[in-house]
Amino acid sequence: MLKEDVVEKVAQLARLKLTEEEKKTIGKQLMSILEFVNQLNEVNTEGVDAVWYGQEGTPLREDVPKREFSQEKALANAPERENGFFVVPKILEL
Repeated sequence: MLKEDVVEKVAQLARLKLTEEEKKTIGKQLMSILEFVNQLNEVNTEGVDAVWYGQEGTPLREDVPKREFSQEKALANAPERENGFFVVPKILEL
């Protein structure tokens, strides 16, 4: 199981407030994920070419200008708007 301070740091980065019970549960879940990733490190990849998608392998569509939306049409389905802009929840406390 992960140390509690590691779980707390991950929760802080994700802006989560966890109870002690949730910290234990999430610690077990994170440990399970890390164990799975370690299993992937054991897979024999000898002789397998690395996959690289360069410019040649990526089909690009032609860049054709299209008609733009009016501001009113772009905001038509917005749950909340103010002064011609979308209103979104604040995520950072400064």
